[in-house]
Amino acid sequence: MRRPFIFLAGLLFAFPAYAQVVQTGDPIKRGLSASDFPRAKQLVPGVYSYEALRAGDPGRQMTTVSLIVITSDGVLVADGQGNVAQTREMVDWIRKTTTQPIKYVVICSDHGDHTGGNAAFPEGVTFVASPVSKKVLETGGKPPLPTEAIADRRTMKLGATNIEILNLGRAHTGGDLSVYLPDQRVLFMSEAYLHAIFPAMRSAYPSEWVQTIKKAESMNAMWYVPGHGFVDDATTLKTDLATFRLATERVVAEAKRLHDAKVPCLQAPAPTDGSPRPLCEAAQKGNWGDLTTWTLYGGQVETAIRRVYDELDGKLP
Repeated sequence: MRRPFIFLAGLLFAFPAYAQVVQTGDPIKRGLSASDFPRAKQLVPGVYSYEALRAGDPGRQMTTVSLIVITSDGVLVADGQGNVAQTREMVDWIRKTTTQPIKYVVICSDHGDHTGGNAAFPEGVTFVASPVSKKVLETGGKPPLPTEAIADRRTMKLGATNIEILNLGRAHTGGDLSVYLPDQRVLFMSEAYLHAIFPAMRSAYPSEWVQTIKKAESMNAMWYVPGHGFVDDATTLKTDLATFRLATERVVAEAKRLHDAKVPCLQAPAPTDGSPRPLCEAAQKGNWGDLTTWTLYGGQVETAIRRVYDELDGKLP
C-alpha cells in the first residue's frame, strides 16, 4: 500500500512559486493529481491534517480532511474518510507513525464522505458524535455506531494533550462538532469550514452557519482546519475562513433578496441533446459575483437557494 507523504508546516511555503497558487478546492487547478494523495501535514508536533481525494465525478474531485492527534496515551482522529479503503489507508499511516492505539474517533460530520469508512477503524475505538449525528447514523443503521453523544462540550486529556470537543452551533449538517486543542490553538472545524468551496447547503442551517463561523473566529485559533479543501499555511486558512464566512453571508443575503422578489428556483428539465441542464431562474438572476468561480458553484448554487428559501419559510427542522 502506498504511503502518503508528509510535509512539515511551512516547508512548501518557502518557495516563491507556492505564493502564486490560486485559492481553489479543485486539485487540477492546483496542479495536483491523484498520485499526490493521500497526504499528511504536521501542523504542530503530534498533530496532523490528513487529506484524501473525495470520490466524485472526474474533474470535480476535492479533498476530504481528517485531523489526527497523537499523544503519549493514544490517538484521537477527528472525522474519517469516505470509504473503507481510504480509511484503512489512513489507519495504516497512523500505525506507521506511532505505536499508540487509536482510542477516539470524533464524528464531526455525519455525512458519508466522512463516515463511510468507519468500519476500518480497529476494535475498541470509542466513537463520539453530537446527539443529532448519533440519531442520523443510528437511523442509517450502518455500524459502527457512535457510543457517546456530546450535546455541548466535552474536555479530555490524552497524555499531556488537552482536547475539547465542541458544538459551536448548527452549520453544514446540523449535528456539527469541532475539535479544539487549546494549548496548540488548533481548531478542526470539519464541514463548518469549506476552504475555497462554494457553501454546500443540502442539510445546512444557512443563517446559523454564519453565526457558527463567527463563534469559531472569536476563539482566535492559530490553525483553522477545514473539512474539505486544501490545508494551506495557518495564516492563509485563517484569512480564508473569513472569506468563506463572507461568501456564506452573501449566499444567504442574495437568496433572501430573490425570495422576497418571489423568484422561483424550480429545477429545469434536462435538455434532450445531452447539454448541461440550465440553472433555475433564481440562480440565473442572482448576483453571485466571483462565487461563480468557486469549486462546486454549478452543482450547489440551486441547493443553497432552496435551503435558504426553506429557512425563510420556516420549513427547516
